[in-house]
Amino acid sequence: MGSGRVPAGVRWLALLALCAAYIQGGLVKAMDFGGAVAEMTHFGLQPAAPAAIGTIALELGASALILTGLWRWAGALALAGFTLLATFLANRFWEMAPPERFMAANSFFEHLGLVGGFLLVAWYDLNKARSA
Repeated sequence: MGSGRVPAGVRWLALLALCAAYIQGGLVKAMDFGGAVAEMTHFGLQPAAPAAIGTIALELGASALILTGLWRWAGALALAGFTLLATFLANRFWEMAPPERFMAANSFFEHLGLVGGFLLVAWYDLNKARSA
């Protein structure tokens, strides 16, 4: 373990944990498409049905890229961008009054942490490809 290398199984589990919310979200939206459309409408995304389809495809497709290692960097950048946009859309804590502001601010900054994690995955994958 002193070499600094992470065992492949541990690395894959870490990537699975990073993608877990997107896999769960994509599957739930796919199984309850009406709920997914309602969610898009709630956030003002129109037309809502294509937005829901795009969200499902992005969450599941980008997660698959990350977990399979096929264009992992692209999947990671896609989820980083999606998460950043969704965070500014759904967690506008600066527009809220307490106590909602507290929970929304926590969620906002937690999601920024996910963005950072995905950027690190993309950076690592791109640098690994260059050094190979």
